[in-house]
Amino acid sequence: MARRPLPRILSKDSAQIARMQIARSRELARTAADSATDVLHPLITVTRGLRLLAAAGRRRWADTPKDKHGPLLFLVASVIVVVALLPYGPLLAVITVMAAAAWQGRDRTPPAPEGPDESQAERLQTLYEALVPYFSSPEDPAPLYAHGGEWEKAFPAHEFDDAGRVDHLVIRYPAYFPDGEHEARARIEQLLTAKSGRGREYRFAWDEEGNQLSVVVLPPLPADIPAQHFVTAPGETVLGFTDPSEIQRTLPLSYGEEQIDVPPVVWRTGVRSTEPHLLAMGHPGTGTSTLLRSIALQALRYGDVLIVDGGGTGEYACLTGRAGVLTVECALPGALASLEWAAQETERRLIAINLARQAGDPPPADARRALWILVDRPSVFTHLATADGRKDPQELLQVPLRHGRAANVTVVVAEQFDGAQALGDAVRQHTRARVVLGPAAPRQVEAVLGAPPHTTPPGQVPPGRGYARLGSGPVHRLQVPRTPDPYDDATSDADRQAVLELLPARTTPVESGASEEPERADLTKRTVPAEAVVAEPS
Repeated sequence: MARRPLPRILSKDSAQIARMQIARSRELARTAADSATDVLHPLITVTRGLRLLAAAGRRRWADTPKDKHGPLLFLVASVIVVVALLPYGPLLAVITVMAAAAWQGRDRTPPAPEGPDESQAERLQTLYEALVPYFSSPEDPAPLYAHGGEWEKAFPAHEFDDAGRVDHLVIRYPAYFPDGEHEARARIEQLLTAKSGRGREYRFAWDEEGNQLSVVVLPPLPADIPAQHFVTAPGETVLGFTDPSEIQRTLPLSYGEEQIDVPPVVWRTGVRSTEPHLLAMGHPGTGTSTLLRSIALQALRYGDVLIVDGGGTGEYACLTGRAGVLTVECALPGALASLEWAAQETERRLIAINLARQAGDPPPADARRALWILVDRPSVFTHLATADGRKDPQELLQVPLRHGRAANVTVVVAEQFDGAQALGDAVRQHTRARVVLGPAAPRQVEAVLGAPPHTTPPGQVPPGRGYARLGSGPVHRLQVPRTPDPYDDATSDADRQAVLELLPARTTPVESGASEEPERADLTKRTVPAEAVVAEPS
């Protein structure tokens, strides 16, 4: 049977066109409302003035004693009669009333002060004086920056927040400043961060052609978005969330009792992916295990997962015995056997796909189903294997890393900075998707991602906060969704329930007398099918 194409209304292009049409309709409606307000502004002013005059008349009548109501009515009637008898009297009366109404209905809102106030001007002058040693030269005949100079020409645009600190600033600098050198830029960014207020995140945009530097204060990323089902297609994995200015796509999320749209960092895997494997780096407690748990929960919707935990702290006990979870290994023998099976499974898939293509048939179903290999802290196993004279487990990752994209096999490696030197060449070369979590120096971030971040690190880094870069793309701020270990006593009830609801059904029977939740001692129990497990290498 021929495969019927999806309706056009369900396609990605149609959805994007619909969003563009909605945005254009809103813009047209807003423009029409502004134009109508401008045209009807005199009528609105006169109507407001008539309402105020009528209210003043009612107050005057209410304040007049009752014994003087008669004389007051006689006076008003006499004035009306005189006006009616005068030549052009009614016309002059209408003009007078309209003029009084226009005067009373005028906008009395005090105009916004032009330019910064005294304290803001003093802050800008301080920034100007601090930049003089970096943006001035004795050979410059007309220096833009000089001691005692004026900041108005150097700062063409500026905004302040409610606390009086700089919120947005555009800085002009002379053309001879070496804005192409990383060290020169870093000095200016460090100075502006210190003078504008520490503890905030700044984005620096260098316009080398126009000799301008734009400084923007970024709002903090939401750090309390719980784990949940994300609206993604097969082969798409949400690593976390970033700034709205960086990503045009948004995801509808449950945020407490509200529904919000947050821009995600989506990692695409599969046969046509240019970044088929991922490497996550961080310090202890920065959220690398949380990232792997989040990836595992999303991967289980469309594939199988094999987990190798070098930390051995039971971070993945909740996944043991679940549908789609082949094994959760935290011992060296089991890790070697599982990774050797994964290498052979990758080769088997390649052969099956090649034979199917030669015969003109589609790939078999077991080769199309995604296989995820999640390895947490492989440097621990490398050290143990070296001490025990065994094969390094990272050598077994070479086949899935080199040929995993064609076989629909994805490898995710998480390592700490203190074990970065133990990572093999295959892991370094074939993990083009990179994530750095936790407080890290800019040079560390650049060494992992291959490019420096365009934002300063926050004052306090929550767990799961860092940077992400997919291939040769831009560096994004990243906040991993909150996916804690549900068996940890420090986990709140709401977070525990959110993770447990995402777990697949259990397939491995629980031992008699034990609770429905797996014990942490069962982490060494493998669930790889018996026919797939190979003998332990001698």
